[in-house]
Amino acid sequence: MNETGWDIVGHEWAVGLLQRAVARDELFHAYLFTGPPGVGKSTLALTLARVLFCAGESRPCGNCQPCRLVASGNHPDLHFLSPESRSGQMTIGQIRDLQRQLALTPNMGRRRVAILEGFERANPSAANALLKTLEEPPPYAVLILLSPDSDVLLPTVVSRCQVISLRPLPASLIRRALEERHGVDPERARLLAHLSGGRMGWAVRAVQDSTLLQRRQRRLEELSALLQAPLVERFRYAAQMARDTELAGEVLDVWASWWRDVMLLAGGAKGPLTNPDRGEELEKLAARLGPRAASALVDATQAAGECLRRNVNPRLALEVLLAFDLPRIS
Repeated sequence: MNETGWDIVGHEWAVGLLQRAVARDELFHAYLFTGPPGVGKSTLALTLARVLFCAGESRPCGNCQPCRLVASGNHPDLHFLSPESRSGQMTIGQIRDLQRQLALTPNMGRRRVAILEGFERANPSAANALLKTLEEPPPYAVLILLSPDSDVLLPTVVSRCQVISLRPLPASLIRRALEERHGVDPERARLLAHLSGGRMGWAVRAVQDSTLLQRRQRRLEELSALLQAPLVERFRYAAQMARDTELAGEVLDVWASWWRDVMLLAGGAKGPLTNPDRGEELEKLAARLGPRAASALVDATQAAGECLRRNVNPRLALEVLLAFDLPRIS
């Protein structure tokens, strides 16, 4: 339980800021929550919505009708947008539909709340269309945009929002939360806490979905195979991954954590590893690469991920990364 009384692990400063704004009735009409996937942006946004809709004395109570409606996803004044599955983008049609809904007064209380997940994937027309609402919002509306980074959005959009940046949490905090809240045994909780990279949401999903760790294992095996592969096979892999940008982002997150561990070991740093279960393999790569080459691989992988977030051609971004002089494993 967060010290402020909101049922959120960590992020005390962000929760405290929002709680004070609610208590003083001084909410901004638009917020932008940033941070890596799984760090808690959606959880914080939904909790704020519960607080604004709650009819109980201690908000959010979790027991009143509005709280239950939010939990079930059926509150009539809560609007949740995400990029279309077919195009992978948030479209102008979705924004215009939201605007029509926000033009109506609330059904159950004083507020309408819109949560726009993955707003970095809004196409230019959609982002520009939202500007009108951000500039002249209905007095009862609160918009919450979610994005990994503010730099990938239009500056005009960012300037009209209060930006709240969520940072990765300490592994010790995630481990304790997994043990106390989800009944995970200490050894597994320790491993998941490190693998999460400070993302509580990822850790919880790994507890609930065993395929998450299986996918991670597969991505590392694919990386190992690519280190041996000729360029034509690497580009074939890039073409395959580029069909699903969300999947490509997941792959790059795993690879970035891997090369970061290699860099730490190569440089003799004492920081905790994200992949402690693969220590022997990491040590061998670190000894071969050295800190400079490992650092370059971290930078190249992160740059590819940034290109995906900026809607750069995903195949091109992956091909540039895989054309990198990757170390071969003998």
